[in-house]
Amino acid sequence: MKKYIIIGNGTAAVGCIEGIRSLDKTGEITVISEENHHVYSRPLISYYLENKTDLEHMKYRGDSFYKDNSCKVIYGKKAVRISKTSVTLDDETVLKGDRICIATGSRPFVPPIAGLDTVEKKFGFMTLDDALALEKVLSKNVRVLIVGAGLIGLKCAEGIHDRVGSITVCDLADRVLSSILDNDCAGIVQKHLEANGIKFLLGDTVERFEGDFAFMKSGKQVDFDICVLAVGVRANSELIKAAGGEVNRGIIVNSKMETSLPHIYAAGDCSEGFDASVGANRVLAILPNAYIGGSTAGVNMAGGDAAFDNAIPMNSIGFFGLHIMSAGDYSGVCSEEKTENTLKRFFTKDGYLRGFILIGATERAGIYTALIRDKTPLKTIDFDLTKKVASNLIFSKKIRGKKFGGVV
Repeated sequence: MKKYIIIGNGTAAVGCIEGIRSLDKTGEITVISEENHHVYSRPLISYYLENKTDLEHMKYRGDSFYKDNSCKVIYGKKAVRISKTSVTLDDETVLKGDRICIATGSRPFVPPIAGLDTVEKKFGFMTLDDALALEKVLSKNVRVLIVGAGLIGLKCAEGIHDRVGSITVCDLADRVLSSILDNDCAGIVQKHLEANGIKFLLGDTVERFEGDFAFMKSGKQVDFDICVLAVGVRANSELIKAAGGEVNRGIIVNSKMETSLPHIYAAGDCSEGFDASVGANRVLAILPNAYIGGSTAGVNMAGGDAAFDNAIPMNSIGFFGLHIMSAGDYSGVCSEEKTENTLKRFFTKDGYLRGFILIGATERAGIYTALIRDKTPLKTIDFDLTKKVASNLIFSKKIRGKKFGGVV
């Protein structure tokens, strides 16, 4: 009987469990969970604070998931060392396994800001525990400073805006969502956020803290009661690095999710795999890719033959009713379709769609994603029409059946 060890208990771990069980119904699966929670969907923590969901509905799988899949879960423990056949925990317990999957995700990047230790009420915003801790100090009269205008910082702002007195978001970048939006698109989103009461200090960031006072590089001073640090994240790749494995920004994996170490796999936000939109390795820290990568790893750990070689960066997010979706790479020629309330931007190169940004018009966006993933030659479809109205009718009946489950 094979023994499997999965380090981590998020989306990639679920994919890995289900991938293993698709082939091996009896092998022993042990999950090491640093958090003391049943697997949950991290993107929902802002909706929890917004009272749009609750702890029960945040669960990524039902209560019986581990039992149904004959998994043993070790909660509240951290893996500190690995070899090709063992995992050592922080209490020096040693677990033996035939195959190991690293699904440790990422952690907040906290910049070395002078005086940060003088801030009494400072929080991250990545985990359920972060949200629960932040919830305890929210009230209608508090002033919140969020350091970081990326996805995490802005979702935090949306999640708490009705429960606090004011929110100011600062970022060294000159625009919001700088990693996924260009200047024009970011401007639309910023204007919408400002209309909902969020204040911004962009192209500026904290130089030093003195208690509840932030002194900005511009010379401005921001007074606050609560500080949320959402500057960025770093892949949790230390286990592989310490074991001598190949690491860049994340753990290097191939299309089978194998690391450079024998019998050890990696998936999710801690891993760095092939980005089909640019033809190079990148960390693609998004939930769908985490699940598919985990499932691919699980199948291969169980002796199967699966590959994940068409991943692309994707983001689907909304703020105060404004929906945004982006995917792929923004190199090449840009063209757009614009109405009073929507903007679509498409980036093409060498006859292929490389990337897109959709604001306020995200219906059927999977059509555009499929064009990028599958490298569909644009000369084989009516792309001018497709930019205006996405439809699966651009594909042949055979391809529609394969892509969309028989929808014709």
